[in-house]
Amino acid sequence: MKPFRIEVPQPELDYLNRRLSEVRWPHQVPDAGWSRGVPLDHLQDLAAYWADGYDWRAEEAKLNAHPQFILEIDGQRIHFVHVKSANSDALPLLLAHGWPGSVAEFRHVIEPLSRDFHLVIPSHPNFAWSGPASAGWDSYRIATAYAELMSRLGYERYGAQGGDFGAFIAPDLGRVAPDKVVGVHVNAATAGFIPFGEVDEKELSEAEQVRYARLQNYMSQGNGYFQIQATKPHTLGFALADSPVGQLAWVAEKFHDWAHPAGSIDRDHVLTHAMIYWLTNTGSSSAQIYYESMNGHNWPTPSSVPTAVANFAEDIAIQQFAEPLNNIVRWNEFDRGGHFAALEVPELFADDVRAFFAELK
Repeated sequence: MKPFRIEVPQPELDYLNRRLSEVRWPHQVPDAGWSRGVPLDHLQDLAAYWADGYDWRAEEAKLNAHPQFILEIDGQRIHFVHVKSANSDALPLLLAHGWPGSVAEFRHVIEPLSRDFHLVIPSHPNFAWSGPASAGWDSYRIATAYAELMSRLGYERYGAQGGDFGAFIAPDLGRVAPDKVVGVHVNAATAGFIPFGEVDEKELSEAEQVRYARLQNYMSQGNGYFQIQATKPHTLGFALADSPVGQLAWVAEKFHDWAHPAGSIDRDHVLTHAMIYWLTNTGSSSAQIYYESMNGHNWPTPSSVPTAVANFAEDIAIQQFAEPLNNIVRWNEFDRGGHFAALEVPELFADDVRAFFAELK
C-alpha cells in the first residue's frame, strides 16, 4: 500500500487548453432545448468556462486534502481515499460512487460523516486513478476486491453505502461478506430495487405510480447511453478518449438531467468530473461496467444484510419490488435531491446514513 497524491503535469493542462481552443462544433436542430441531448449553447458556455475560468489546481488541492492510497488486489490497481475518524471506536464505512461519478461525489459529506465513521472511498476498477482493468470486473468482483481492501485495512466489521452503480456494489459487498457487513445503505438504486416486466399499476400507491412513471420514461427516453455502454463501449471510447468536449458532453448531460431540479449542480462539480475522466483517460474504460453488468455475474441474489434505501426526489426504487431480494429495514422518501444526492443535498444524505447505522447499533 502506497500513499498517493494527484499531481497533473502542467503540459497535460496546456494540451487540454489547446484542444479547447480548437473545437469543431456540430450543427443542431434549432430550438430543440434538451429534448435531443445537450444544447450547443449550453456546452459552448461550459467549455468556455472550462478554458478560461475553471481552476483545476484548486480542485486538485481539494481532492488532495484527504489521505489517498494505491494498492493492488486481484491484479488490479485500486485507488482509494481513507479518512479516519477522531473517534477510535467509529464504524468503518465504505462509500461506493456511481457513473458518471467519482470519489469527488462525496467531497461535501466527508467531514460530517468522518465524525462517526472511518471512511474508505475507492475509485472503482476502470475509473479514475484506479485505471483501466481487464475484462470481468462486474459489481460482484468489485465487491469481492473491496472486502479484501477492508480486510487489509484491518476492518473486520463495517458498513457499505452506494448510489447508482454503487447501489450494485454496496449490496454485493453484503453478499460477498455477510458476516462482516453490518448494514447496506443505498440511494439511486435500480437493479434489485425496481420492477422488471409487467406491473399492475393499480397495485401501486400514488407515490409509487410517480416513481414507476419516471422509470418508464427513463427506459423509453433516457437509457440510450446505457445501451451503448453495455453493448459497444469500445466504439464510444474513441470519441471520449480523443475529444475533451465530447467527454464533457457525455457526462454533463447526466449531471444536468439527473439533478433535482435539472441543471442545479454547480458547473465546477460537472467540470471536475469531466476533468477526472479526461485526465485519467477512463471515459472509455468506465463504460465497461455497463458491459460487465449485462454479461457478468450481476443479477442480485437475496441478501439478509440489513438494508436502508434513501429515495431522493429523482430516484426510481419501489419498496415492494425491493423486498424480495433485500432485507429492507429502513425506507425514506425525500422530496429533494437527485441522482447525485451526496453532492446535491449533503446534509440530508449524511443524516440518513448516520441515522441508519445508529439504529443498527
